[in-house]
Amino acid sequence: MSAHCQVTGKKPVFGHTISHSHVRTKRRFDPNIQRRRYFVPSLGRTVRLTVSTEGIRIIDRRGIDAVVAQLLAQGVKL
Repeated sequence: MSAHCQVTGKKPVFGHTISHSHVRTKRRFDPNIQRRRYFVPSLGRTVRLTVSTEGIRIIDRRGIDAVVAQLLAQGVKL
């Protein structure tokens, strides 16, 4: 599963881990990605979305119909 949110577009960012001796090593910061199923009444079926926890909160606020309509307008295949 790729660490990419379909709602917010969050992706991994890269940086350094800095040890006590100040040695820097590369690391990757992944967003908290969840695979969730939602029933969409306008489509009459369930859709499976890869969303971050912030994306889940956006779906709770705006509603799944509005979010799915926006994703379909962007050309995302559901």
